[in-house]
Amino acid sequence: MAESYLQNNFAERIGGSMFGKDTTIYKFEKIKRAKKAVMDANPDADIIDMGVGEPDDMAFPEVVEALIEEAGKWENRTYADNGVAEFKIAAAEYMKELYDVDIDSVSEVCHSIGSKPALAMLPACYINPGDITIMTVPGYPVMGSWTQYLGGEVVNLPLLAENNFLPDLNSLTDEQRAKAKLLYLNYPNNPTGASATKAFFAEVIAFAKENNILIVSDAAYAPLNFIGAPLSILSIPGGKDVAVELHSMSKGFNMTGWRLSWVCGNELAVKAFANIKDNYDSGQFAAIQKAAIAALKNQSTITPAICEKYERRLKSMTKTLQQLGFPAKMPEGSFYLYVQAPKSAGDAKFATGEDFSQWLIKEKQISSVPWDDAGNFVRFSATFVARGGKEEEEHVLKEFASRLNDVKFIF
Repeated sequence: MAESYLQNNFAERIGGSMFGKDTTIYKFEKIKRAKKAVMDANPDADIIDMGVGEPDDMAFPEVVEALIEEAGKWENRTYADNGVAEFKIAAAEYMKELYDVDIDSVSEVCHSIGSKPALAMLPACYINPGDITIMTVPGYPVMGSWTQYLGGEVVNLPLLAENNFLPDLNSLTDEQRAKAKLLYLNYPNNPTGASATKAFFAEVIAFAKENNILIVSDAAYAPLNFIGAPLSILSIPGGKDVAVELHSMSKGFNMTGWRLSWVCGNELAVKAFANIKDNYDSGQFAAIQKAAIAALKNQSTITPAICEKYERRLKSMTKTLQQLGFPAKMPEGSFYLYVQAPKSAGDAKFATGEDFSQWLIKEKQISSVPWDDAGNFVRFSATFVARGGKEEEEHVLKEFASRLNDVKFIF
């Protein structure tokens, strides 16, 4: 069959005429293929899935009940555009209750169909060809992808253990600072589990003001904090002058598949986001937004229960890995445990985190995610499924330890 003329029409941003011909396999696809190979070889294999990065449980009953009620209302059938007023009010009240941040529900908050689309849209507000978005690695790449789609450049700052997994802003050149429009931060961090401090946020705010940069603070994991009260960059003096923050119904409310988040903070930046969003989508189903209000109003009971579960699991996972010689450290937030990959296990040698991750799934039926952007690491997630409650959870954790106990790891 002759090659279609469409092959030559693809935009260069996605590969141009070579689109679809790249044989590089993305790491998450490699993990899926390795899991499938294990199941094909042994259909009864009991895989411990610590690779998945989403909550393992459903939304709380009161939220599901609210959705059922709201979905049946005639007035909720239409386009929601940039959000229903009730949800924006609830989001502003939540920001005040949990973070002591004052948000104007009319002008300083706008909903999004999940955090990922918001991160994708924000560069369209600021990036022209030649402009820079400052990112951190390892991390979530979508904002960088869209910066490059728009002709911009991405400057990656490594997150290193010796710097408490905080970026070194002083490593940027004068030229990079001059061209930078956006600075992306994510704390508590995926995948490192590190949390930001008030002092760090104050430093970043001063940096942004000095260099005319907008901070995009991805706070999806902010409620899942194990070292004190959850922290918002908007609670730091001057934060709202230079930052927008993304909050999500996914991680702290078990509502990942519902696809609902919001952008809040600097009024002008929120207005720009809403303008781009007007040309991108017609809003999340109003019934979902109104059901989410039930979650936000009950955050003082819902989120602590979720947080306690993940903290309990992570402590057990950390202890197991420490006993096996891993330099594991209890994360400060999120539901991830980020650990250095060993150099070998018995006769197996690992040059990268990906090598170790592949060995884990093939030899021990434990799924993880490799990260080799700033050293050789793997990420274990505490979101493994345990529908039988604490009893099944304890069984999974004991099995996790049992499968690794007979191996001598060398670092």
